[in-house]
Parts: sequence; structure tokens; C-alpha cells
Amino acid sequence: MLGLMIAANGFAQGVIDVHSHIITPEFVSSLENEGRLMDEGFPLPKYNVENHLKWMDEAGVETSVLTLAAPQPSSAEVVRQTNEAAARIKKEHPGRFLFCAALPLTGGRAYSRSVVETSSDSARPIATLSDVSKAIEEAKYALDVLKADGIKLATNVGGQYLGAPELDTLFSVLNERKAVVILHPHRPEPVNKQVMQQTPLAMQEYLSETTRAVSNMISRNVLARYNNIKVVVPHCGAYLPLAIPRMKSLTPVMQANKMVGEIDYEANLRALYYDLAGAHSPEVIRMLLTITTPDHLLYGSDYPYVAPQVLKQSLARMKDYLSKEPDLAPFREMILYQNANQIFK
Repeated sequence: MLGLMIAANGFAQGVIDVHSHIITPEFVSSLENEGRLMDEGFPLPKYNVENHLKWMDEAGVETSVLTLAAPQPSSAEVVRQTNEAAARIKKEHPGRFLFCAALPLTGGRAYSRSVVETSSDSARPIATLSDVSKAIEEAKYALDVLKADGIKLATNVGGQYLGAPELDTLFSVLNERKAVVILHPHRPEPVNKQVMQQTPLAMQEYLSETTRAVSNMISRNVLARYNNIKVVVPHCGAYLPLAIPRMKSLTPVMQANKMVGEIDYEANLRALYYDLAGAHSPEVIRMLLTITTPDHLLYGSDYPYVAPQVLKQSLARMKDYLSKEPDLAPFREMILYQNANQIFK
């Protein structure tokens, strides 16, 4: 168990952060060479492990789970380099870092600007089955050789969303290995440029994007069929507390029109965990508890996308209300570290 490893290394049990990002020089250079640095409408922050550890120590975070940031690299080589960099960081700082490996779902093809900016469905670089084979190859290497603690999946790659039938073979492999999967929202394809300029993706569309991907998986019973996988949904569950009841209410109508098949909501929801990165509050947690249970809630920071001092204050505020709110106080340690300790054991 992670907690036992931490104790063995001389650390007291502290907070486990399941939502933090590694941003390597190779990743930044590849995006710069392709003219994609602003694909997500937001500049990539600078990252180095020394500053990450400094923030962790100041905030009281014992362990951070590293994942690759958006956008999805075009190069499988860059994905491999990032995974190996994360593995080195984990090895060099025992007990302080875990990592969930990225996968090269684009099959190494570069995004042209015409593809990225088009609204034509036929122009999107949808991943083929051969691309999925490359993703499976990287997943096996990361989990078996690099000893990754899980896999990070983008909500979509070039317009192909999680839940697509072509990805079933990948989910089968992850299911065999009882993998933890951390989701992260990426820019949708196509995207309305005017809306993106007026309402940056991180403000709203990332929540829609996350909800879209998870709903797509549920509608095809993916998480019920591959029930050994644990999936961490980012940013306080996005819109799922609103979307799930609507999906349930409309399922009989959709089934009557042969638009969806049988959906085992209980089994699908049982696979989902939720990090509290972003605008967490007692109200948000109570809303999440309408679709899940306290043992499925996890702390997340989104480091380094938010200023360290802001993250420190945010975590202090969470600790405060988790201590003072009578209905939430029993779950304080569960949310801050116990639940994460269980899924990454």
C-alpha cells in the first residue's frame, strides 16, 4: 500500500494529490514545432520537480500523481519520453510521486492546422485500429516495464471519444491489468473558435468535455463490461451529477427507439472516482454524493496550472470545511488520502 511505502520512507501520512501534471521540455518543443502551443487556448506553465516538491512540502501534500497535460502529443516518441521522465521522477523521490502514463492514440501523425481548425467531420484525424494497437503497446510497456501506477486517457483524440467501439481492445488490456485510469479533458474537435475566445475551454468546455466522454462510455456500458478498471473523473465530476439523472430518465425512451442498449448504471457508476481539483466546496461534495459514495472522492490540485499559493489556500480551505461541516467531517481523511491510498495500493 502507498501509505506503508510512505511510512517506510520516514514520512508521516499526508495528503495524496491525484491530479497534477508533468510538462517536459520535449513535450513543449514538439508542440512548438507543430505550432500547437496554444491548442488548448491557454499557455503551458513551466514545470520542474524541485518547485513541485517545494509546493508539496509547504502545502502538506505527501504524494502527487503525475499525468501528461493537454494537448495530446502527435509523436509517440514524445509520449514515451514523457512516461520515462515520470518513471525517473518516481524512482528518484520514493513515496513522493506516482504516475499514470500517457498513450499515443494519434498513431504518431501530426495535426495540420487545417485539420485542427476545420469543422468537417471527415477531416478529423480519427484514430484507427492500428493506432489503438500502438496505444496498447505503450500501455503494456508503461505498466509492465516502467511500473506506471495507471494510465492517463484524454477525453477525446482528434474527435474520437472514449467509449468509441474501436477503443474496446485497449479497455480489454487495461481491464486485464486492473488499471487505474485518470481522465483529463482535451480540446473538442471541432471547436467553435468564437466561443473558445470568449469563454476559454478551462472555464466551461472542459466540464462539458469530461461529461461527454464519461456519458459516452456509460451509454455503451464500457465501465460495466470492463469492471476491473477504476476511472478517476477530474474537476469535481464536471456536470455528471446533473447528467446522470437525465440519462437515467431518458434511457427507456432511447431504448424504445433502439438508440441505446441495456445500461447497467450501478456497475458503471461503481467504476468512477472523482477528484476535487478546481472549484470544490461543501456544496459540490454534497452534489457528488448524489451519484457516488464518500470512498470515491479524492483530493486533486491541478498543479502547476494554478499558482502554488492559491493551491495552498485552497487545500487549507478544504481541510477546514471537512473538519467543521458535521455531515462531511467523517470523510475528511478518506478524501485527503485514504481513498487514493486504496485505489493505488
